[in-house]
Amino acid sequence: MKTRVYECVGAKKAEIMKILEADPYSENSFARIGYKVKDGGILGEDKAKMYVYIKASDDFVKKADELLKDVAKPAEAAVEKRIIEKIQKEEEDAEGGLGSIFG
Repeated sequence: MKTRVYECVGAKKAEIMKILEADPYSENSFARIGYKVKDGGILGEDKAKMYVYIKASDDFVKKADELLKDVAKPAEAAVEKRIIEKIQKEEEDAEGGLGSIFG
C-alpha cells in the first residue's frame, strides 16, 4: 500500500469532488479505496489549499495521478509527510475514542 497526498487550490474543490465521487460502485473507484479531503487551514497548512489523502495500491495511485493531474498535484514531500502524520493521528484518536465507548 502506498500513501499519497494531493494538493489543489480551494477554488477547484467542485472539480476534484466530481472526480473523487465519480462511479462509486466501480471496483477501482476512489469511494472503494477510501479518501479524505481536508482544508489546509484545518491541518495547519496553506489555507488557500485543500488536500486529498489516499492509501491504495501502487496501480491505483498511478491511476489517481492521471485522473487528478488537471486539478491537483502530489504534495511536496515535507508537506505530504506532515499531513500523513496528522491524518494518522486523527484516525488513532478516533479509534481510541471508540474503544472507550465500547470497551
